[in-house]
Amino acid sequence: MRGATLAVGYIPLVDAAPLIVAQEMGFAAEEGLDLDLRRAPSWSSLRDMLAFGRVDAAHMLAPVPVASALGLGNTGTALSAISVLSVNGNVIGVSAEMAQRLREIGHDFGFNDAYAAGHALIKAAPQRLRIAVPFPFSMHAELLYYWLSALGFPAPQSIDIRTVPPPLMADAMRAGDVDAFCVGEPWGTFVVEEALGALLLPSSAIWSFAPEKVLAVRSDWAASEVALSGRLIRAVWRAGRWLSDPNSRVLAAELLSREPYLNMPPEMIDRALSGKLTVTPQGLQRTVPGFLRFHRDQATFPWDSQAQWIAHQLASRMGLDRHAAMATATQVFRGDLYRAALKGLDTGIPTQNCRIEGHGTSHQNDSQILTSPRNNDANTPSDSPETAGSPQQNGVNRFFDGKIFDPNK
Repeated sequence: MRGATLAVGYIPLVDAAPLIVAQEMGFAAEEGLDLDLRRAPSWSSLRDMLAFGRVDAAHMLAPVPVASALGLGNTGTALSAISVLSVNGNVIGVSAEMAQRLREIGHDFGFNDAYAAGHALIKAAPQRLRIAVPFPFSMHAELLYYWLSALGFPAPQSIDIRTVPPPLMADAMRAGDVDAFCVGEPWGTFVVEEALGALLLPSSAIWSFAPEKVLAVRSDWAASEVALSGRLIRAVWRAGRWLSDPNSRVLAAELLSREPYLNMPPEMIDRALSGKLTVTPQGLQRTVPGFLRFHRDQATFPWDSQAQWIAHQLASRMGLDRHAAMATATQVFRGDLYRAALKGLDTGIPTQNCRIEGHGTSHQNDSQILTSPRNNDANTPSDSPETAGSPQQNGVNRFFDGKIFDPNK
């Protein structure tokens, strides 16, 4: 196996951990890879770095390759998602002023009820709700639209979505530019630490198994470098498995806290890894089992149905043909490359590329499209923070409003 150096872009977020761990813990080296990790200031710059060949692969928002395939925010370069890097991991927060309004109408910041939190936010909101997200084509935006629309709030008509890079979210709150935000950790925690706002809800309370970040490459690179992309998929998969072990948490937080990466105290990073979040400046704590997933329940398999859900949401919002958009999306999430890369590792890889999303469990039987067995990976402890706790988070694939998404219908 010849050695190879791959330039890989990322945004300083906890969910970049699989790439950072793959390099720092030697999983990349086991595959003969050296990952040249390059930090980007924003999602638009990272997308362009990948599209124009400045990096070979990137930690990327799950909707970006789908949006590009639909001609939205397009750079003219086809992108492919060869693995999901993480499931869930975002928080919805509010400004200090909005938090006070919520308290005045009796909201208890329970941090687990999308109905209660959503209705309270709608009641407390000004006529037009200003919400910051890291990028227009992101799970942050799509989940917000889905959530508020399902509760009867006219979205996007009555929402002013503003794009703010994750590290600048606290600055937007400090300037009073927004009423609420949705961002990946640790930047929501940073807002709380700076006493600029409070956390209202984890995004997993809206869709409990939402693909958040993907490992994205240029589609032409994926076609010409099949062996190399397979080595990268395996390295990142092993890093995700390591991250799912609770015994790895302390070291993982320390690695991510280093100056080249997130450059902030490890205890703030550990909150996302453990799911034990501080949601108000006064120190109110909430625990969210499965807050951020890197491995368990086939979290990293790139399902066509996930890409199709994203395409359906984007098409509905942007006035595109939904059926055509969903058909295009099936070419973007590359379960075939993922499956080929992990063949022989006894990982219980799904044999199909599509499933019903929101049906209940993350592993579904033949009638629900998925034909693979449950993942019984003995290397993932049963008391992993990814799996312990409430049914809402314990391997469940559910939308908060009980709806399902069946691509065949």
